[in-house]
Amino acid sequence: MNVNSKNRSVGLLIGFICVAAFVAVFFVEPIAQDSAYHNFADTKEFFGITNFWNVVSNIPFLIVGLMGLAQLKRLNTIPEMGVAYWLLFFGVALVAFGSGYYHLNPNNKTLVWDRLPMTIAFMSLFAVIISEFVNQQRGSLLLIPLLIAGIASVVLWSVSESQGVGDLRFYALVQFLPIVLIPLILLAYPAKFTKVSAYWWLLLAYIVAKVLEYFDEPVYQLFNQQMSGHAIKHVAAAVGMYVLLRGFRQRSIVKAVAR
Repeated sequence: MNVNSKNRSVGLLIGFICVAAFVAVFFVEPIAQDSAYHNFADTKEFFGITNFWNVVSNIPFLIVGLMGLAQLKRLNTIPEMGVAYWLLFFGVALVAFGSGYYHLNPNNKTLVWDRLPMTIAFMSLFAVIISEFVNQQRGSLLLIPLLIAGIASVVLWSVSESQGVGDLRFYALVQFLPIVLIPLILLAYPAKFTKVSAYWWLLLAYIVAKVLEYFDEPVYQLFNQQMSGHAIKHVAAAVGMYVLLRGFRQRSIVKAVAR
């Protein structure tokens, strides 16, 4: 199978997965936000800041986001996708404020501001990966629709919660579908840049962060109630973004790849 045939087959597989996932959403009952989600293990207050460690552990996001924005012109990126790279690091920086605000008073209303910047960063990252591996024009064309879909999924969930019929289905779709597709894209398509491992480290950091989030209480007990899984989750995710930023700085173009 030549490269074009392989790419076409993978493209069809990705299209099938997307359509199947979208259709499957309508066969699942609406998913309301579990109120227990807001019950974090560590609620200690320091310096007048409630849930101190869950709040301040977001500072690494601000640092990495600002570093990315400051160094953007020196990074090895696709010039035509400059807006996407900017939105990626801008979204990461905003996560510090959105997540910090949420953890000051965890509830469904403040959770909106936690999820919106994460969605901006995540959808921008997905568009960047499409542009770098699949096709630059497709990545550029998909950036705005992906952002709209991501933001709309958060708004839909928030509105549905306010109406007493919370529905997380579409938010779950836009969050987890790219996690399925990104490894497939990284494996199947030729890389435009070196240091592809940076994306794999970011995915690993994301998985570790999710595990830490799930085991918030056990990790809290493991560390003698000094640090919870959720706080370490923030740091792990930010470290993953820092590794990606370093990869952007250090990588170089592999070769001219026909698109």
